Amino acid sequence: MAARAQHSGPAASGGGAPALVPLLLLLLSAAAIIPRGDGQNLVTEDVTVVEGDVATISCRVKNSDDSVIQLLNPNRQTIYFRDFRPLKDSRFQLVNFSNSELRVSLTNVSISDEGRYFCQLYTDPPQEIYTTITVLVPPRNLVIDIQKEIAVEGEEIELNCTAMASRPATTIRWFKGNKELTGKSEVEQWSDMYTVTSQLLLKVGREDDGVPVICLVDHPAVKDLQTQRYLEVMYKPQVRVSQNYPVQGLTREGEPLELTCAAFGKPQPTDMRWLRVDDEMPQHVVVSGSNLLISNLNKTDNGTYRCEASNAVGKSHADYMLFVYDSRAGEEGAIRSVDHAVVGGVVAVVVFAMLCLLIILGRYFARHKGTYFTHEAKGADDAADADTAIINAEGGQNNSEEKKEYFI
Repeated sequence: MAARAQHSGPAASGGGAPALVPLLLLLLSAAAIIPRGDGQNLVTEDVTVVEGDVATISCRVKNSDDSVIQLLNPNRQTIYFRDFRPLKDSRFQLVNFSNSELRVSLTNVSISDEGRYFCQLYTDPPQEIYTTITVLVPPRNLVIDIQKEIAVEGEEIELNCTAMASRPATTIRWFKGNKELTGKSEVEQWSDMYTVTSQLLLKVGREDDGVPVICLVDHPAVKDLQTQRYLEVMYKPQVRVSQNYPVQGLTREGEPLELTCAAFGKPQPTDMRWLRVDDEMPQHVVVSGSNLLISNLNKTDNGTYRCEASNAVGKSHADYMLFVYDSRAGEEGAIRSVDHAVVGGVVAVVVFAMLCLLIILGRYFARHKGTYFTHEAKGADDAADADTAIINAEGGQNNSEEKKEYFI
Protein backbone atom coordinates (compact mmCIF):
# COMPACT_ATOMS: atom_id res chain seq x y z
CA MET A 1 0.00 0.00 0.00
CA ALA A 2 2.95 2.34 0.70
CA ALA A 3 4.34 1.73 -2.79
CA ARG A 4 1.01 2.66 -4.38
CA ALA A 5 0.89 5.87 -2.31
CA GLN A 6 4.42 6.74 -3.31
CA HIS A 7 3.76 6.53 -7.06
CA SER A 8 0.19 7.77 -7.22
CA GLY A 9 1.23 11.43 -7.10
CA PRO A 10 3.22 11.59 -10.37
CA ALA A 11 0.62 9.58 -12.23
CA ALA A 12 -2.13 11.89 -11.16
CA SER A 13 -0.17 15.05 -11.89
CA GLY A 14 0.84 13.87 -15.38
CA GLY A 15 4.67 13.88 -14.80
CA GLY A 16 7.17 13.48 -17.62
CA ALA A 17 7.85 10.30 -19.60
CA PRO A 18 11.07 9.32 -17.69
CA ALA A 19 9.19 9.33 -14.41
CA LEU A 20 6.42 7.15 -15.86
CA VAL A 21 8.62 4.23 -16.85
CA PRO A 22 9.23 2.95 -13.30
CA LEU A 23 5.58 3.54 -12.57
CA LEU A 24 4.47 1.45 -15.53
CA LEU A 25 6.78 -1.36 -14.54
CA LEU A 26 5.42 -1.25 -11.04
CA LEU A 27 1.83 -1.26 -12.29
CA LEU A 28 2.37 -4.18 -14.60
CA SER A 29 4.03 -6.17 -11.86
CA ALA A 30 1.31 -5.20 -9.42
CA ALA A 31 -1.37 -6.31 -11.89
CA ALA A 32 0.34 -9.63 -12.13
CA ILE A 33 0.45 -10.23 -8.37
CA ILE A 34 -2.91 -8.81 -7.27
CA PRO A 35 -5.09 -11.72 -6.12
CA ARG A 36 -8.59 -12.00 -7.56
CA GLY A 37 -11.16 -10.66 -5.09
CA ASP A 38 -14.94 -11.07 -5.13
CA GLY A 39 -15.48 -7.60 -6.64
CA GLN A 40 -18.12 -6.78 -4.08
CA ASN A 41 -17.58 -3.03 -4.48
CA LEU A 42 -17.15 -3.03 -8.28
CA VAL A 43 -19.88 -2.96 -10.92
CA THR A 44 -19.63 -3.56 -14.69
CA GLU A 45 -21.68 -5.04 -17.54
CA ASP A 46 -20.98 -7.35 -20.47
CA VAL A 47 -20.71 -5.66 -23.85
CA THR A 48 -21.99 -6.93 -27.21
CA VAL A 49 -20.79 -5.01 -30.23
CA VAL A 50 -20.87 -5.37 -34.02
CA GLU A 51 -17.51 -5.68 -35.73
CA GLY A 52 -16.24 -2.23 -36.69
CA ASP A 53 -18.38 -0.39 -34.12
CA VAL A 54 -17.44 1.14 -30.75
CA ALA A 55 -17.45 -0.79 -27.45
CA THR A 56 -17.63 1.05 -24.14
CA ILE A 57 -16.32 -0.54 -20.94
CA SER A 58 -17.33 0.93 -17.59
CA CYS A 59 -15.75 0.10 -14.22
CA ARG A 60 -17.80 1.66 -11.39
CA VAL A 61 -17.26 1.77 -7.63
CA LYS A 62 -20.34 1.56 -5.47
CA ASN A 63 -18.80 3.05 -2.32
CA SER A 64 -15.76 5.05 -3.30
CA ASP A 65 -12.88 5.52 -0.85
CA ASP A 66 -10.52 7.16 -3.41
CA SER A 67 -8.89 3.84 -4.18
CA VAL A 68 -7.14 3.49 -7.54
CA ILE A 69 -9.11 1.95 -10.45
CA GLN A 70 -7.47 0.29 -13.42
CA LEU A 71 -8.63 -1.60 -16.52
CA LEU A 72 -6.80 -4.63 -17.99
CA ASN A 73 -7.19 -6.39 -21.33
CA PRO A 74 -7.66 -10.17 -21.78
CA ASN A 75 -3.87 -10.59 -21.63
CA ARG A 76 -3.93 -8.74 -18.31
CA GLN A 77 -2.06 -5.77 -19.69
CA THR A 78 -3.03 -2.46 -18.16
CA ILE A 79 -5.12 -0.37 -20.52
CA TYR A 80 -5.78 2.51 -18.11
CA PHE A 81 -4.43 3.21 -14.66
CA ARG A 82 -6.67 5.93 -13.35
CA ASP A 83 -6.67 8.41 -16.25
CA PHE A 84 -3.32 7.32 -17.70
CA ARG A 85 -3.05 4.87 -20.65
CA PRO A 86 0.15 2.77 -20.53
CA LEU A 87 -0.99 0.67 -23.51
CA LYS A 88 -0.03 2.13 -26.88
CA ASP A 89 -3.21 0.99 -28.67
CA SER A 90 -4.76 4.36 -29.53
CA ARG A 91 -8.15 2.76 -30.21
CA PHE A 92 -8.68 2.87 -26.43
CA GLN A 93 -9.81 6.34 -25.35
CA LEU A 94 -10.79 7.69 -21.96
CA VAL A 95 -14.47 8.65 -21.83
CA ASN A 96 -14.81 9.44 -18.13
CA PHE A 97 -12.62 9.25 -15.03
CA SER A 98 -13.57 9.97 -11.43
CA ASN A 99 -13.17 8.39 -8.00
CA SER A 100 -16.25 6.27 -8.71
CA GLU A 101 -15.90 5.40 -12.42
CA LEU A 102 -13.40 4.57 -15.13
CA ARG A 103 -15.07 4.49 -18.55
CA VAL A 104 -13.10 3.62 -21.69
CA SER A 105 -14.15 3.32 -25.35
CA LEU A 106 -12.67 0.92 -27.91
CA THR A 107 -13.15 1.96 -31.54
CA ASN A 108 -13.13 -0.21 -34.67
CA VAL A 109 -13.69 -3.40 -32.73
CA SER A 110 -12.49 -6.63 -34.34
CA ILE A 111 -12.84 -10.30 -33.42
CA SER A 112 -9.35 -10.26 -31.86
CA ASP A 113 -10.68 -7.80 -29.25
CA GLU A 114 -13.19 -10.32 -27.95
CA GLY A 115 -12.65 -11.71 -24.44
CA ARG A 116 -12.62 -10.77 -20.76
CA TYR A 117 -11.57 -7.30 -19.58
CA PHE A 118 -10.77 -6.84 -15.91
CA CYS A 119 -11.69 -3.98 -13.61
CA GLN A 120 -9.40 -3.77 -10.54
CA LEU A 121 -9.74 -1.69 -7.41
CA TYR A 122 -6.66 -1.17 -5.22
CA THR A 123 -8.14 -1.79 -1.79
CA ASP A 124 -7.03 -4.04 1.01
CA PRO A 125 -7.57 -6.74 -0.09
CA PRO A 126 -7.65 -5.77 -3.82
CA GLN A 127 -10.91 -6.33 -5.70
CA GLU A 128 -11.44 -7.48 -9.27
CA ILE A 129 -14.38 -8.08 -11.59
CA TYR A 130 -14.49 -8.80 -15.31
CA THR A 131 -16.68 -7.86 -18.24
CA THR A 132 -16.93 -9.86 -21.46
CA ILE A 133 -16.85 -8.28 -24.89
CA THR A 134 -18.70 -10.28 -27.54
CA VAL A 135 -18.14 -9.32 -31.18
CA LEU A 136 -20.88 -9.95 -33.74
CA VAL A 137 -20.01 -10.32 -37.42
CA PRO A 138 -22.79 -9.91 -40.02
CA PRO A 139 -22.77 -12.11 -43.13
CA ARG A 140 -20.18 -10.96 -45.66
CA ASN A 141 -22.34 -11.89 -48.63
CA LEU A 142 -25.83 -13.22 -49.38
CA VAL A 143 -26.35 -15.06 -52.67
CA ILE A 144 -29.20 -17.07 -54.24
CA ASP A 145 -28.29 -19.77 -56.75
CA ILE A 146 -31.12 -21.21 -58.83
CA GLN A 147 -30.93 -24.62 -60.48
CA LYS A 148 -32.74 -23.55 -63.68
CA GLU A 149 -33.00 -19.96 -64.84
CA ILE A 150 -36.14 -20.83 -66.82
CA ALA A 151 -38.50 -23.50 -65.49
CA VAL A 152 -41.48 -25.25 -67.05
CA GLU A 153 -44.87 -25.40 -65.37
CA GLY A 154 -45.09 -28.41 -63.06
CA GLU A 155 -41.33 -28.80 -62.58
CA GLU A 156 -39.60 -28.86 -59.18
CA ILE A 157 -36.62 -26.53 -59.03
CA GLU A 158 -33.87 -26.14 -56.44
CA LEU A 159 -32.76 -22.82 -54.98
CA ASN A 160 -29.83 -22.33 -52.59
CA CYS A 161 -29.18 -19.27 -50.46
CA THR A 162 -25.73 -18.84 -48.86
CA ALA A 163 -24.82 -16.44 -46.04
CA MET A 164 -21.04 -16.35 -45.75
CA ALA A 165 -18.66 -15.65 -42.83
CA SER A 166 -20.94 -14.57 -40.00
CA ARG A 167 -20.73 -14.82 -36.25
CA PRO A 168 -22.81 -16.33 -34.79
CA ALA A 169 -24.38 -18.52 -37.48
CA THR A 170 -27.29 -16.90 -39.30
CA THR A 171 -30.86 -18.14 -39.63
CA ILE A 172 -32.16 -18.12 -43.21
CA ARG A 173 -35.86 -17.73 -44.06
CA TRP A 174 -37.54 -18.17 -47.45
CA PHE A 175 -40.50 -16.29 -48.92
CA LYS A 176 -42.37 -16.60 -52.21
CA GLY A 177 -44.08 -13.26 -52.53
CA ASN A 178 -45.63 -12.77 -49.07
CA LYS A 179 -45.87 -16.48 -48.25
CA GLU A 180 -43.16 -18.00 -46.05
CA LEU A 181 -41.71 -21.32 -47.17
CA THR A 182 -39.58 -23.92 -45.39
CA GLY A 183 -36.02 -24.68 -46.44
CA LYS A 184 -33.30 -27.00 -45.17
CA SER A 185 -30.13 -25.41 -43.76
CA GLU A 186 -26.55 -26.62 -43.31
CA VAL A 187 -23.89 -24.85 -41.20
CA GLU A 188 -20.14 -24.93 -41.84
CA GLN A 189 -17.62 -23.48 -39.38
CA TRP A 190 -14.31 -21.97 -40.47
CA SER A 191 -12.20 -20.89 -37.51
CA ASP A 192 -14.50 -18.52 -35.59
CA MET A 193 -16.80 -17.83 -38.56
CA TYR A 194 -19.88 -19.63 -39.89
CA THR A 195 -21.25 -20.13 -43.40
CA VAL A 196 -24.89 -21.17 -43.71
CA THR A 197 -26.50 -22.61 -46.84
CA SER A 198 -30.26 -23.15 -47.08
CA GLN A 199 -31.87 -25.31 -49.76
CA LEU A 200 -35.42 -24.77 -51.04
CA LEU A 201 -37.29 -27.19 -53.32
CA LEU A 202 -40.15 -25.49 -55.12
CA LYS A 203 -42.72 -26.88 -57.56
CA VAL A 204 -43.66 -24.04 -59.91
CA GLY A 205 -46.84 -23.22 -61.79
CA ARG A 206 -47.88 -20.55 -64.25
CA GLU A 207 -49.02 -18.33 -61.39
CA ASP A 208 -45.39 -18.22 -60.16
CA ASP A 209 -44.07 -16.52 -63.30
CA GLY A 210 -42.60 -13.15 -62.32
CA VAL A 211 -43.02 -13.80 -58.57
CA PRO A 212 -39.97 -12.97 -56.38
CA VAL A 213 -38.37 -15.65 -54.21
CA ILE A 214 -36.76 -13.93 -51.23
CA CYS A 215 -33.91 -15.13 -49.02
CA LEU A 216 -33.96 -13.23 -45.71
CA VAL A 217 -31.36 -13.36 -42.93
CA ASP A 218 -32.09 -13.26 -39.19
CA HIS A 219 -28.90 -12.15 -37.40
CA PRO A 220 -28.31 -9.96 -34.32
CA ALA A 221 -25.70 -7.89 -36.17
CA VAL A 222 -27.87 -6.84 -39.11
CA LYS A 223 -31.46 -5.95 -39.93
CA ASP A 224 -33.41 -6.41 -43.16
CA LEU A 225 -30.62 -8.18 -45.01
CA GLN A 226 -32.18 -10.02 -47.94
CA THR A 227 -31.75 -10.89 -51.58
CA GLN A 228 -34.24 -12.12 -54.15
CA ARG A 229 -34.63 -13.77 -57.54
CA TYR A 230 -37.63 -13.52 -59.84
CA LEU A 231 -39.02 -16.80 -61.14
CA GLU A 232 -39.39 -17.30 -64.87
CA VAL A 233 -41.89 -20.05 -65.69
CA MET A 234 -42.97 -21.21 -69.13
CA TYR A 235 -46.43 -22.71 -69.55
CA LYS A 236 -48.70 -23.97 -72.33
CA PRO A 237 -51.43 -21.69 -73.73
CA GLN A 238 -54.65 -20.89 -71.96
CA VAL A 239 -57.42 -20.69 -74.60
CA ARG A 240 -60.80 -18.91 -74.46
CA VAL A 241 -63.54 -18.69 -77.15
CA SER A 242 -65.97 -15.75 -77.08
CA GLN A 243 -69.10 -15.06 -79.18
CA ASN A 244 -68.99 -11.65 -80.84
CA TYR A 245 -72.31 -11.96 -82.72
CA PRO A 246 -75.07 -12.40 -81.88
CA VAL A 247 -74.18 -10.60 -78.69
CA GLN A 248 -77.15 -12.06 -76.82
CA GLY A 249 -79.96 -14.44 -77.64
CA LEU A 250 -80.26 -17.51 -79.80
CA THR A 251 -78.27 -18.56 -82.84
CA ARG A 252 -81.05 -18.81 -85.46
CA GLU A 253 -81.24 -19.92 -89.04
CA GLY A 254 -80.31 -17.30 -91.60
CA GLU A 255 -78.38 -15.14 -89.11
CA PRO A 256 -74.57 -14.73 -88.90
CA LEU A 257 -72.25 -16.10 -86.20
CA GLU A 258 -68.85 -14.69 -85.32
CA LEU A 259 -66.46 -16.30 -82.82
CA THR A 260 -63.07 -15.07 -81.55
CA CYS A 261 -60.32 -17.21 -80.06
CA ALA A 262 -57.88 -15.72 -77.52
CA ALA A 263 -54.79 -17.61 -76.30
CA PHE A 264 -52.18 -16.63 -73.72
CA GLY A 265 -49.05 -18.55 -72.82
CA LYS A 266 -45.31 -18.30 -72.25
CA PRO A 267 -43.87 -18.17 -74.79
CA GLN A 268 -46.76 -16.58 -76.67
CA PRO A 269 -48.58 -19.16 -78.85
CA THR A 270 -47.28 -19.23 -82.41
CA ASP A 271 -49.81 -21.66 -83.92
CA MET A 272 -53.59 -21.19 -83.68
CA ARG A 273 -56.25 -23.02 -85.75
CA TRP A 274 -59.99 -23.75 -85.89
CA LEU A 275 -61.51 -27.19 -86.49
CA ARG A 276 -64.85 -28.92 -86.18
CA VAL A 277 -64.88 -31.83 -83.76
CA ASP A 278 -65.93 -35.21 -85.25
CA ASP A 279 -66.81 -33.65 -88.60
CA GLU A 280 -65.43 -31.58 -91.45
CA MET A 281 -65.57 -27.81 -91.41
CA PRO A 282 -68.51 -26.54 -93.53
CA GLN A 283 -67.51 -25.00 -96.85
CA HIS A 284 -69.15 -21.63 -96.10
CA VAL A 285 -67.24 -21.13 -92.83
CA VAL A 286 -64.64 -18.39 -93.09
CA VAL A 287 -61.60 -18.55 -90.76
CA SER A 288 -59.42 -15.45 -90.52
CA GLY A 289 -56.64 -15.72 -87.97
CA SER A 290 -58.29 -16.06 -84.58
CA ASN A 291 -61.82 -15.34 -85.91
CA LEU A 292 -64.42 -17.78 -87.25
CA LEU A 293 -67.38 -16.42 -89.28
CA ILE A 294 -70.56 -18.13 -90.55
CA SER A 295 -72.58 -15.57 -92.48
CA ASN A 296 -75.77 -17.63 -92.95
CA LEU A 297 -76.47 -20.24 -90.28
CA ASN A 298 -78.39 -23.42 -91.05
CA LYS A 299 -79.01 -26.58 -89.06
CA THR A 300 -76.24 -28.47 -90.84
CA ASP A 301 -73.80 -26.17 -88.98
CA ASN A 302 -74.72 -27.74 -85.64
CA GLY A 303 -71.74 -29.21 -83.81
CA THR A 304 -68.68 -28.43 -81.69
CA TYR A 305 -66.10 -25.97 -82.97
CA ARG A 306 -62.64 -26.06 -81.39
CA CYS A 307 -59.84 -23.50 -81.25
CA GLU A 308 -56.39 -25.00 -80.70
CA ALA A 309 -53.25 -23.07 -79.73
CA SER A 310 -49.71 -24.34 -79.13
CA ASN A 311 -46.27 -23.12 -78.11
CA ALA A 312 -42.94 -24.70 -77.17
CA VAL A 313 -44.41 -26.09 -73.93
CA GLY A 314 -47.56 -27.76 -75.24
CA LYS A 315 -51.01 -27.51 -76.79
CA SER A 316 -54.39 -26.42 -75.37
CA HIS A 317 -57.90 -25.89 -76.76
CA ALA A 318 -61.33 -24.44 -76.01
CA ASP A 319 -64.67 -25.64 -77.48
CA TYR A 320 -67.84 -23.85 -78.61
CA MET A 321 -71.02 -25.90 -79.03
CA LEU A 322 -73.31 -24.53 -81.75
CA PHE A 323 -77.04 -25.30 -81.96
CA VAL A 324 -79.01 -23.52 -84.68
CA TYR A 325 -82.67 -22.74 -83.85
CA ASP A 326 -85.57 -22.11 -86.24
CA SER A 327 -85.80 -18.56 -87.48
CA ARG A 328 -88.97 -17.93 -85.39
CA ALA A 329 -87.75 -19.76 -82.33
CA GLY A 330 -87.05 -16.62 -80.46
CA GLU A 331 -90.37 -14.97 -81.34
CA GLU A 332 -92.47 -18.04 -80.46
CA GLY A 333 -90.62 -18.32 -77.24
CA ALA A 334 -91.37 -14.68 -76.49
CA ILE A 335 -95.07 -15.18 -77.30
CA ARG A 336 -95.25 -18.27 -75.11
CA SER A 337 -93.62 -16.41 -72.30
CA VAL A 338 -96.16 -13.56 -72.65
CA ASP A 339 -99.11 -16.05 -72.68
CA HIS A 340 -97.82 -17.77 -69.60
CA ALA A 341 -97.51 -14.46 -67.83
CA VAL A 342 -101.12 -13.46 -68.69
CA VAL A 343 -102.57 -16.81 -67.62
CA GLY A 344 -100.62 -16.68 -64.41
CA GLY A 345 -101.94 -13.19 -63.66
CA VAL A 346 -105.59 -14.18 -64.29
CA VAL A 347 -105.31 -17.23 -62.05
CA ALA A 348 -103.82 -15.14 -59.28
CA VAL A 349 -106.72 -12.62 -59.48
CA VAL A 350 -109.36 -15.37 -59.38
CA VAL A 351 -107.78 -17.06 -56.39
CA PHE A 352 -107.57 -13.75 -54.57
CA ALA A 353 -111.26 -12.96 -55.27
CA MET A 354 -112.37 -16.38 -53.97
CA LEU A 355 -110.40 -15.95 -50.79
CA CYS A 356 -111.98 -12.54 -50.21
CA LEU A 357 -115.47 -13.98 -50.77
CA LEU A 358 -114.92 -16.80 -48.32
CA ILE A 359 -113.72 -14.37 -45.68
CA ILE A 360 -116.81 -12.11 -46.14
CA LEU A 361 -119.27 -15.05 -45.94
CA GLY A 362 -117.59 -16.38 -42.86
CA ARG A 363 -117.83 -13.05 -41.05
CA TYR A 364 -121.57 -12.69 -42.06
CA PHE A 365 -122.70 -16.07 -40.71
CA ALA A 366 -120.71 -15.54 -37.55
CA ARG A 367 -122.69 -12.38 -36.73
CA HIS A 368 -126.26 -13.58 -37.66
CA LYS A 369 -127.55 -16.60 -35.76
CA GLY A 370 -131.09 -17.98 -36.84
CA THR A 371 -133.97 -18.47 -34.35
CA TYR A 372 -137.27 -20.34 -35.02
CA PHE A 373 -140.13 -21.91 -33.02
CA THR A 374 -141.59 -25.40 -33.17
CA HIS A 375 -144.99 -26.23 -31.70
CA GLU A 376 -145.65 -29.80 -30.79
CA ALA A 377 -149.21 -31.03 -30.10
CA LYS A 378 -149.59 -31.88 -26.52
CA GLY A 379 -151.75 -34.95 -25.80
CA ALA A 380 -152.17 -35.89 -29.48
CA ASP A 381 -150.84 -39.30 -28.74
CA ASP A 382 -153.80 -39.92 -26.29
CA ALA A 383 -156.56 -38.94 -28.77
CA ALA A 384 -159.00 -41.62 -29.94
CA ASP A 385 -159.07 -40.35 -33.52
CA ALA A 386 -157.63 -37.71 -35.81
CA ASP A 387 -160.31 -35.11 -35.20
CA THR A 388 -159.79 -35.32 -31.48
CA ALA A 389 -156.03 -35.03 -31.95
CA ILE A 390 -156.44 -31.83 -34.01
CA ILE A 391 -158.78 -30.29 -31.43
CA ASN A 392 -156.34 -31.18 -28.66
CA ALA A 393 -153.44 -29.75 -30.65
CA GLU A 394 -155.24 -26.42 -31.30
CA GLY A 395 -156.16 -26.15 -27.72
CA GLY A 396 -152.68 -26.85 -26.59
CA GLN A 397 -151.04 -24.27 -28.80
CA ASN A 398 -151.43 -21.55 -26.26
CA ASN A 399 -149.75 -23.62 -23.62
CA SER A 400 -146.96 -24.90 -25.85
CA GLU A 401 -143.49 -24.24 -24.74
CA GLU A 402 -141.22 -22.31 -26.95
CA LYS A 403 -138.25 -24.19 -28.12
CA LYS A 404 -135.33 -22.59 -29.76
CA GLU A 405 -132.81 -24.04 -32.07
CA TYR A 406 -129.70 -22.23 -33.26
CA PHE A 407 -127.67 -22.75 -36.35
CA ILE A 408 -124.59 -21.20 -37.76
